[in-house]
Amino acid sequence: MKKLSADTKISGTNYSVVDFWSWGFSDLLMNSLRGIFAEFLVGSALGILQSPRIEWDAYDLVYNNKKIEVKSSAYIQSWHRGKYSTISFDIGAKKAYSYDTHTYSENAVRSADIYVFCLLKEKDESIINVLNTEQWSFYIVPTETLNNLYSCQKRISLKSLEKISKVVSYSNLRKTINKIC
Repeated sequence: MKKLSADTKISGTNYSVVDFWSWGFSDLLMNSLRGIFAEFLVGSALGILQSPRIEWDAYDLVYNNKKIEVKSSAYIQSWHRGKYSTISFDIGAKKAYSYDTHTYSENAVRSADIYVFCLLKEKDESIINVLNTEQWSFYIVPTETLNNLYSCQKRISLKSLEKISKVVSYSNLRKTINKIC
């Protein structure tokens, strides 16, 4: 699969792919899109956006031969306002899907080597901006640490995460991940 360019025309219409993207994917605060955007942020910080994203892969990114899983959470959701969401992240083991054999693995595991937890930390609805990297905090944890401390756990709270990882800014993502690699 190759990446589409923004000016790719949609045959039989007066529109291009960027029109579709703008129409269908402008609400980056929506959980599913915010998660994909978090993957994009981590990939952009690492300089590894050459290939398109693969949906349902066992991990999200590969950097320096390390598989990276990206998770996202936010206090404010596009679907519910007025009460902050409790921050937690999915760390449950999963069965990996093979695109070669079209089957799932027998055992559920954490397939990545590193987890990057991305928190959209802004709590003011009037200024929240998913596109502002200063409104994000990142926590980087080797999977080995999760397996040792939370082997059977399916979710991790922000409080637990802060005990095992320090906050990293967008500008320091690459440097911090390089130290882990």
